[in-house]
Amino acid sequence: MSLDPALRSRIESILNANRVVLFMKGQPSMPQCGFSAKAVGALQDLGVEFDHVNVLADADIREGIKAYGEWPTIPQLYIDGELIGGSDIILQMAGNGELSSVLGLAAPDRTPPRITVTPAAVEMLRGALADSPGASLQLGIDARFQPNFQLAPHDDNAIAAESNGLRVQFDLASARRAEGITIDWVDDIRGKGLAIDNPNAPKAVQELSVRDADDQLRAGSITVVDVRPADERAIAAINAPFETFDGDNRARLEALPKDTALAFLCHHGGRSAQAAEQFRALGFTKVSNITGGIDAWSNDVDNGVPKY
Repeated sequence: MSLDPALRSRIESILNANRVVLFMKGQPSMPQCGFSAKAVGALQDLGVEFDHVNVLADADIREGIKAYGEWPTIPQLYIDGELIGGSDIILQMAGNGELSSVLGLAAPDRTPPRITVTPAAVEMLRGALADSPGASLQLGIDARFQPNFQLAPHDDNAIAAESNGLRVQFDLASARRAEGITIDWVDDIRGKGLAIDNPNAPKAVQELSVRDADDQLRAGSITVVDVRPADERAIAAINAPFETFDGDNRARLEALPKDTALAFLCHHGGRSAQAAEQFRALGFTKVSNITGGIDAWSNDVDNGVPKY
């Protein structure tokens, strides 16, 4: 595919203006494909600041960047104007420390995590290994702290931990998220299978009554985030300071310290619950959903708040 000179100039302007650029599908806070999500996760795990281009919002860039770098897929990572590669290469370089070196960052911590694998789990996992000679157990833990066990080629250079004679491999980010985990085999009301207790996982979103939210807001111990659009807030809003997702506010909120206490509010509690889960997945540890939303606030806290 030949590249229009004007489009080439647009791409080069983006690359010249930003040292690290990820061309991806969606936004870092909400990737629209699994490969883009993995690339974002790898960069965020390194703590590197990067700019992004949502190719789904610009069809010319979406096709043009493929021709520009002679790379057929999205995402694509550029550093100092040079193409690094796609998702697999980003993950590989992040895991072996090459990406940190290219970015001028300190070498990543490759200390194996401390793990506990119960005898029952060892027995079941050894059975899986027996059917796959030459394979090793690989445990991935994503940014949402969801575990994924799989059989992978044995890698002597991988970050690996051992418990009860069983070796488990980890990628760089998963190793840090796995510190202190316990892997067990259960056969109970939950069903039959592996169960992982991870002390690092963010706490579940808590339901917060409107009265408790009002008390904590007045005490200054929480930040309320009204996720409704401006037209709804113009109809009914709480009579106290609150944050919104207007403009760049969401990005600013996502950059807050992860121990910031956030309580999300909407009309009845549905949209706010979704937003709360998204922030919990980003690593926020004190996340609440205000039960019943502004409608319940009108009933139980302030009858002057209009109903709609």
